[in-house]
Amino acid sequence: MAPPFVFPQILRALEEDPEDNHRLFAQNPVDVTSLRPSDLEEFVKGVSFDLSDRELFCIEDQDVFDRVYSLVRSFYSLPPSCKCNLVESLRSNLSVLLPNVDSISRSVQDQEDEVPIIDRITSHRNALKIYTFFLITIIMTEESHVSFVDSTKVAGRGRKKLVVQSWNWEPQRGRMLNLIANSLEINLSLLFGSSELDENYLSFIVKNSFSLFENAAILKDPEAKDALCRIIGASATKYRYIVQSCASVMHLIHKYDFAVVHVADAVARAETKYSDGTLAVTIIRDIGRTDPKAYVKDTVGADNVGRFLVELADRLPKVMSTNVGVLVPHFGGESYKIRNALVGVLGKLVAKAFNDVEGDVSSRSLRLRTKQAMLEILLERCRDVSAYTRSRVLQVWAELCEEHSVSIGLWNEVASISAGRLEDKSAIVRKSALNLLITMLQHNPFGPQLRIASFEATLEQYKRKLNELEPNRPTEDSSKEPTSDGDSCNGDGEIDDLQPEVTINTHLDSLPDSCQPDNGEDIREKDASVPDIGNVEQTKALVASLEAGLSFSKSMSASMPILVQLMASSSASDVENAILLLMRCKQFQIDGAEACLRKILPLAFSQDKSIYEAVENAFISIYIRKNPVETAKQLLNLAIDSNIGDQAALEFIVNALVSKGEISSSTTSALWDFFCFNINGTTAEQSRGALSVLCMAAMSSSRILGSHIQDIIDIGFGRWAKVEPLLARTACTAIQRLSEEDKKKLLLSSGSRLFSILESLITGNWLPENIFYATADKAISAIYMIHPTPEALASTIIKKSLSTVFDVVEQDQAQSDSDGNTVDCLTTVHVAKLSRFLFVVSHIAMNQLVYIESCIQKIRRQKTKKDKAAAESQNTEENPGATQENNSINAELGLAASDDALLDTLAERAEREIVSGGSGEKNLIGDSATFLSKLCRNFSVLQKHPELQASTMLALCRCMIIDASFCESNLQLLFTVVENAPSEVVRSNCTLSLGDLAVRFPNLLEPWTENMYARLRDASISVRKNAVLVLSHLILNDMMKVKGHINEMAICIEDDVERISSLAKLFFHELSKKGSNPIYNLLPDILGQLSNRNLKRESFCNVMQFLIGSIKKDKQMEALVEKLCNRFSGVTDTKQWEYISYSLSLLTFTEKGIKKLIESFKSYEHALAEDLVTENFRSIINKGKKFAKPELKACIEEFEEKLNKFHMEKKEQEETARNAQVHIEKTKNMESLVVPSKVKDEPVEEYDDDDEEEGVSDSEIVDPSMEEQGASLKASDSEEEPSNAEEELSDSEEVPDSEQSGEEEEEEEEGEGESESSNVKRGNRTKLSSSSVRRSLRSSSRT
Repeated sequence: MAPPFVFPQILRALEEDPEDNHRLFAQNPVDVTSLRPSDLEEFVKGVSFDLSDRELFCIEDQDVFDRVYSLVRSFYSLPPSCKCNLVESLRSNLSVLLPNVDSISRSVQDQEDEVPIIDRITSHRNALKIYTFFLITIIMTEESHVSFVDSTKVAGRGRKKLVVQSWNWEPQRGRMLNLIANSLEINLSLLFGSSELDENYLSFIVKNSFSLFENAAILKDPEAKDALCRIIGASATKYRYIVQSCASVMHLIHKYDFAVVHVADAVARAETKYSDGTLAVTIIRDIGRTDPKAYVKDTVGADNVGRFLVELADRLPKVMSTNVGVLVPHFGGESYKIRNALVGVLGKLVAKAFNDVEGDVSSRSLRLRTKQAMLEILLERCRDVSAYTRSRVLQVWAELCEEHSVSIGLWNEVASISAGRLEDKSAIVRKSALNLLITMLQHNPFGPQLRIASFEATLEQYKRKLNELEPNRPTEDSSKEPTSDGDSCNGDGEIDDLQPEVTINTHLDSLPDSCQPDNGEDIREKDASVPDIGNVEQTKALVASLEAGLSFSKSMSASMPILVQLMASSSASDVENAILLLMRCKQFQIDGAEACLRKILPLAFSQDKSIYEAVENAFISIYIRKNPVETAKQLLNLAIDSNIGDQAALEFIVNALVSKGEISSSTTSALWDFFCFNINGTTAEQSRGALSVLCMAAMSSSRILGSHIQDIIDIGFGRWAKVEPLLARTACTAIQRLSEEDKKKLLLSSGSRLFSILESLITGNWLPENIFYATADKAISAIYMIHPTPEALASTIIKKSLSTVFDVVEQDQAQSDSDGNTVDCLTTVHVAKLSRFLFVVSHIAMNQLVYIESCIQKIRRQKTKKDKAAAESQNTEENPGATQENNSINAELGLAASDDALLDTLAERAEREIVSGGSGEKNLIGDSATFLSKLCRNFSVLQKHPELQASTMLALCRCMIIDASFCESNLQLLFTVVENAPSEVVRSNCTLSLGDLAVRFPNLLEPWTENMYARLRDASISVRKNAVLVLSHLILNDMMKVKGHINEMAICIEDDVERISSLAKLFFHELSKKGSNPIYNLLPDILGQLSNRNLKRESFCNVMQFLIGSIKKDKQMEALVEKLCNRFSGVTDTKQWEYISYSLSLLTFTEKGIKKLIESFKSYEHALAEDLVTENFRSIINKGKKFAKPELKACIEEFEEKLNKFHMEKKEQEETARNAQVHIEKTKNMESLVVPSKVKDEPVEEYDDDDEEEGVSDSEIVDPSMEEQGASLKASDSEEEPSNAEEELSDSEEVPDSEQSGEEEEEEEEGEGESESSNVKRGNRTKLSSSSVRRSLRSSSRT
């Protein structure tokens, strides 16, 4: 019989001669690498023949064993055919050997066998070990060779692929591993004598199997991975190889992230196959026993362990649910990744571990309590300190909602928490909260329509139905019972999801009657329409469901303002997901969703492409329908209800959609039908809305309006304009949007008619006051856009408008005295007509200026085109060199420049003549401007008519924009009005005009910069808001230099009005993006200015925190450290010391910054006496310790000691100085009282009572109880008083004010009824304190 085979540590250990000669080893190995290919092939064939022809146990023969060992030792160098033959022989022999193990049990009962049964068992065991060893060794050898080839260069990798392809290793590997797995799954207890296998045998298999698990390529092979999972499962579960397997699993999980899912699969298969979860339980408990602090350092391991737990919970929910208690303590650990994983585990368990309905009442009740505890943990984790964990919890809740694992009773609580997380400071949490609400809407159990009115109406009906079924039921209980029974529990106390489904289906059946718009009254009238759903319990469940649905609908509706805020977020994910949620809310008819969706229109101007795409997609899904008429109706209604800002955004979106073809020609035709009243029921307002949308579409395709020019004139300016006055304004806009060809056609066909209509619009009085100005604006612009000589028509319009104002004056002029003409004119002029006239004049002047500029540009373009054509013709006719020479000569003579200068001169002259006039002819606009200037200075008249002041100031500003000299002469008037006008409308308009003037004439406005900043302090909200907008525009576009008044803008960050505060923050945010961040240079000056202002400390801190937060560069932070430290030296105010130190504490410190702070100690050491200053420096030190390296940390600690030392010394010095000053003042007071009594030899009795009382209060040596004695005692005391005072003077002089005041307070509180002994004791205390103070003073004087 062959000696037993013992698994060696390494392959070549088989060549070592054992000392006891009691194991099988390689005695005569052959070096196959030295053989020729043909000899090697014959050698392999011989081995294969022996293995296949002889019995299975021939592998024990020394000769066969040596030859097989020799081939396995050099396996990687064998040719593919030899490898295949050897592997096939070993594998086939082992596959035949395995069934023979079962025959051993039968042979045990057969007593006639020639070979003893013990020998057969030993031979089988030996052969099994040898075959297993050689096969696993071949696998490990080949895999190591493949891995080595994979790590070489590309050329080598190419050769490897050829070798692998010819050898076809992967199928062989899978078959070999499956065979080894099969060997472990048979009954090996007969071979090894017990259920516990040979330790070396099992250890060798398991160790190499886990090594193969470390290879990602093997795990991608399903056959190999399946075999490895079976090997691990059988070893750990069947043969109780738990401890070692658990250690290997933990090693794999921590080190190889790609193996996590496969390890979880292996553990789960072991439990499924053998119905034994010991391996899983051991791993879970091992993870639970791990110190939570270990996962803080090993972040990769924590991530992998977390993923493993989630995968294991998904595959083995019951096992995990019974052992999750050991993991719960990790919720208190610092590793957020482990907490994230535990949250995921709980989510998997809630969804899968409690679905069984089997078991008795107690077991089901236990499962319910366990599930409820897990849900409470999930709710609690929504407030986790880590944003990643909060986000993960919300994602888990979304998964539970998708799987319908959230009961109705818990639904509203989850919705409330997710709505609260919309205001989380972390963007990822807000994103998860938005996605959770979207998921909850999609999978809500309450129905497809969630209008509050519908739920209230249906709920009221079923409550009445319930009262009919339960007549004795109190009404109070009806409102309380559904909330307590909101979870719809069954009789066993477990949450029953089936009953809510029944109730919801019943609710859905009633929804078509209850959810239609405007049918609430019909519902109340039709009580009989309520379907009968069964007994009382079902009705109660339905009422509870309806109340939960109503609460959910109200919760979603209440979150609309938050969603509007999120749409203004700087995070693109917030905006995109908020839009998606609003779209979903509109789909489910949540109250307020449609109004909020209209607020997405301004986001179309966002620079972020993803946000614009989200807005565009939302717009298409909401307003674009398959039916063109419906689409047209949606668009025109949107245009009607939109304000000016929304209309601009709507125009931008419509323009883009027309270009992309999303708004089809059929939709355009439907819009024309609405405009022309071709659709029944069309109103004038809808006609105007349709024309507005068509004007928007014409920006992309101007031919849209060309086919209906006559309709625009007839309808836009016809009788329908009287019904809807804004229709005329929209028609004027449409005329301006016509193409050049259409404008020419219009002039030829209906030009005179159109201009007369426009003239009547401007000079007539039929338009309402609130519509006239906008309509006249568009009409004047249309005239200047299409009229060939607009100045002529404008002159006529001004004259007619003037005549409408002063026609009454001409009639009354003959009856007025010459001295009172001005007063009579002002009293007889109609204010509204005068306001209209001034508006028309000023607006015509502005359009004239624009018209002149357009003419100049047109001339320049024509000249450039002409010169280019002339140059091309000369190049063809003449020599190109001569042409170039002529051009250079013209350039030297300045002929081209002279032409441009001539045009500029003509333009300046034309612009100047608009207001100032430049010829002898009478200038109507210029005369009106003079009149306007005088009228604006007549404050007494304007105060009586605020509307007139608004019109006059607006007209004055327009005239000032046109002419520089007129602007200069009226600037002081403008700033006087903008500061002192009682009307905030006037001040607001003037503030906006200042921005235009600053752009037009920056040099004229530069001296008035401080006055412009002063508008930020205006009492009116609109004035401050406009001032912020104007200054932001000027500064950000480099039209105004940032000067020393920028602190006014910084103060606006803390404005009481949120809109102004947001605009100020936006200004500084955009300013920080310019160049090298101007805020860095402005910050020290802003700090100094704010310190001198009467600003609340909290407001100052918020402003500085925001400004410093906009500085991101480390170099700038380091430079600010030095700058702020230097400001200490020139400041003596303690308040400024505190503010500077607080600003320093806000900086982000680097190693250089800390060193600069330490080096600048001399500049701020004098301020360390203040406690707040020292606290701010200590906060800097604490921040520095967190990132400091050991060397720097030592410097920081030394700096901290020095800081504390100086702080204490400064405090002592201040206290000493204060005491000394008190002592000096006290000495002076005592000398003034005591010394004269010695010099003057006057009787003591002559002192009056007042002096006596004064001496007592100052010296504090007379006991208050003495005042209760009689007159005789009072006289005797007064005689002894001088001597007593002299005796105690030495002590009383040394008493500080603080002690004296304390003693006086004590004496006053104790009152007159105090005993004499208590007074003596108090006197002793006074002397003791005086002596201690004296000693401290002496020590301080010596120092």
